[in-house]
Amino acid sequence: MTVMTATRRLLGRGASARTSSSEEKRLPLGRQIVIQLILLLITFTVLFPVVWIVSMSLDPRNLSRPDGLNLIPPGATLDSFAKVIAQPTTNPISFIELALNSLKIAVGSSVVAVGIGITAAYAFSRLKFRGREVLMITVLGVLMLPSVATIIPLFIFLNQFQINVGDLSFNLRASLLGVTLAVISAQLPFAIWNLKGYLDTIPRDLEEAAAVDGATQNQIFRKVVLPLAIPAIAVTGFLGFLGGWTEYLTVAMFVSEVDDWTLSLALNSLVGQFARTTNWSQFAAFAILFALPVSVVFFVFQRYLVGGLAVGGVKG
Repeated sequence: MTVMTATRRLLGRGASARTSSSEEKRLPLGRQIVIQLILLLITFTVLFPVVWIVSMSLDPRNLSRPDGLNLIPPGATLDSFAKVIAQPTTNPISFIELALNSLKIAVGSSVVAVGIGITAAYAFSRLKFRGREVLMITVLGVLMLPSVATIIPLFIFLNQFQINVGDLSFNLRASLLGVTLAVISAQLPFAIWNLKGYLDTIPRDLEEAAAVDGATQNQIFRKVVLPLAIPAIAVTGFLGFLGGWTEYLTVAMFVSEVDDWTLSLALNSLVGQFARTTNWSQFAAFAILFALPVSVVFFVFQRYLVGGLAVGGVKG
């Protein structure tokens, strides 16, 4: 019997046992109507700001606030989107370059944080070693710190790594790599703690069955634990991607060259001094384009994300 055979057999037993107990009674009609009305109210409350931003981006009058509930304002046009894509700011950097810089930070930080986090979480969840409790408390303590508290220490630490050879000058702190490392340091404690909590809910019987079949510790981790942890990995990776994509404070503190600007930094630059010279139509268009990739990632991996959130909410 292979490792995957034992896993499927044990999962099948658990699924058949849960089927009989998962049946729910249908709610009365009156209660269903009340719940639907509440959900519609919540939907309207959530979607109203989005409709506002969309209407503002299409409005050629450059209003600071809408003059009515018009989904399509008078003279609606897509010129704001075209201007943002062509030249988002007065600085010599294109929208594509800004997006690529944000993508490097978001993908790099989420992949590294999840990769290190899942291995560390598995060690904390399954292995017994000296200092395990102290390390877990340390991870929790770092997780409780606000991110702004670590900005100055990271700034000073990363600023120590400089290379000056002839015409070559490199400062780790003032580079996208340095920003990515800083973002990883903020995401890693959450990744470890979140994944560890999920791995604790995976039955040890699955691993014991695989061990009886002759699987090694690494094989158990790769072929049993990782497939079952995909929902938690997807949620953690998505939140890491979201955090890296929208990171502003670290980029603003660390980056000094315009070529290393990200979308969040460019979006803030559109506001202008005291918001008196802000082109609100372009600002709204930029905000929509800024949020679009995150929305696409969510809808592509929605099945895993919703599954991870649901399982994480009922287990543990």
